[in-house]
Amino acid sequence: MEETLRYSDADLAEFKEIILKKLQSAKSEYTYLLKQISHASDNGTDDTASSYVAIDDGSASQQKESVSALASRQQKFIDNLETALVRIENKTYGICRVTGKLISKERLRSVPHTTQSIEAKKNQYR
Repeated sequence: MEETLRYSDADLAEFKEIILKKLQSAKSEYTYLLKQISHASDNGTDDTASSYVAIDDGSASQQKESVSALASRQQKFIDNLETALVRIENKTYGICRVTGKLISKERLRSVPHTTQSIEAKKNQYR
């Protein structure tokens, strides 16, 4: 039995719907993270602050770095989802970039921006 070269338009429409939902959620979380970063800088201390506040300011700075890292990861996730939408439009979505075979529907439903099958991903770590 020969393997299908690409997913059907109906399958692609299903994946597009999944991706659009994840994208909407990811963008809203990203916006929230950006607000956290900008609010963290609003809480700066002036020159008359006590040393206790200065110590606390260090942890605020660490928290801001942590939120910035999360925002950066979220932006990368959004970019990957948008790239997956382009692959759907090009009808190349769901094809493993390593093996050239179709990525399982189960994997695409749980990690819709993936470009590798489980098989390729496992071989990557050998």
